[in-house]
Amino acid sequence: MNHRYTITDHVFPLPLDHHDPTGPRIDVFAREVVDPARAHEKLPWLLYLQGGPGGKSPRPISGSPGWLRHATRTHRVLLLDQRGTGRSAPVTARAAARFRSADELAAHLAHFRADSIVADAEAIRRALCDDEPWETLGQSYGGFITLSYLSLAPEGLRRCHITGGLPGLSATADDVYALTYPRIRDKNAEFRERYPDDVARLRRIADAVAGGGVRLPDGDVLTVRRLRALGQVFGMGDGFERVHWLLDEALDPTTGELSDTFLRQVATLTGFVDNPLYAVLQESIYAQGAGATGWAAERTHTALADFADDADPLLLTGETIHPWMFDEIAGLRPFAEAAHLLAERVDWAPLYDPARLAANRVPVAAIVYHDDMYVDAGLSLRTAREVGAVRTWVTNEWEHDGVTASGDAVLSRLMDMTAGVV
Repeated sequence: MNHRYTITDHVFPLPLDHHDPTGPRIDVFAREVVDPARAHEKLPWLLYLQGGPGGKSPRPISGSPGWLRHATRTHRVLLLDQRGTGRSAPVTARAAARFRSADELAAHLAHFRADSIVADAEAIRRALCDDEPWETLGQSYGGFITLSYLSLAPEGLRRCHITGGLPGLSATADDVYALTYPRIRDKNAEFRERYPDDVARLRRIADAVAGGGVRLPDGDVLTVRRLRALGQVFGMGDGFERVHWLLDEALDPTTGELSDTFLRQVATLTGFVDNPLYAVLQESIYAQGAGATGWAAERTHTALADFADDADPLLLTGETIHPWMFDEIAGLRPFAEAAHLLAERVDWAPLYDPARLAANRVPVAAIVYHDDMYVDAGLSLRTAREVGAVRTWVTNEWEHDGVTASGDAVLSRLMDMTAGVV
């Protein structure tokens, strides 16, 4: 127990492939969190589905997010480390290097999408909840998983809450990135307006690394395109400030060279050490048997002249994964061949059942962030019209991390919406 929660750790041995229950098994970890004053009560369960792909659940520490404090007033919360993350059979660079071939690794990774996560959740629900349905909170990619859950096993759900994560049900990776790049362009324009002096500073840094002589602490060469990947955080509430203050300390005031502080932070922010699945599976979350994803973000990127490395102003990129990353980033190199195989794969199983979703009766409340850089609001609202029992709340008050940045305001209202209070 800590000062705020009673915590119980659970480990569930589950099939790697739920279609082959006698095959290899993995341990899936989840952490139960409850108010100490209510620890012995029979409370409804709330399953938290983290964003990603490749993100582990938050750890309940002092200063835990307001949504967790709010949820534990009425619920027993389960923080699931989705398979491949945290303590659930983590897929790391070291683990990937142990596979005998790229084909074997790619086949393994194909079992880490939303359909497998839903099957894990259902096995866990039956073990913990006496087969009673539970509620969910899906942040970002966790909302994508929620729509898969409603498609595959709606009987396991009582109410669903989604924050910045209503996916396009039929949108391909190409569709997604055609919509994403204009939003990335807009975020860059907002950043320049807020911090105009950073335009010249960023170009100076890019010129310094263009010759290929700058190395990060892990030995990777810092390239201009890796520098530009710092824009991944632009869609978060503090994203502009994080990049600004990083650039502010980029140059050593004595030597004019790139500072150790800057290089260390760039390595951390762009290295994918803690979440390689984010890069490896990023485009496969849009794959549903409609052909290969084929590095859709890269194809979209190269067709846009203002996103070239020598463009002026230099634009940072966003939630876009590119094949060069698997050559230039140490934490991704063991996945390189497998990542190319996944990009070429055409036989992905469907993640959503449009007919079943249209007939859905499980109450769903979803906040849609009007200016969301990561999840297109137009696609989200179209999905809301195509799925039964969905209520949306559209706002520009927060960015993509609103469920955390808002304290308890977002989850409180979503819970009221599914309960019919508002």
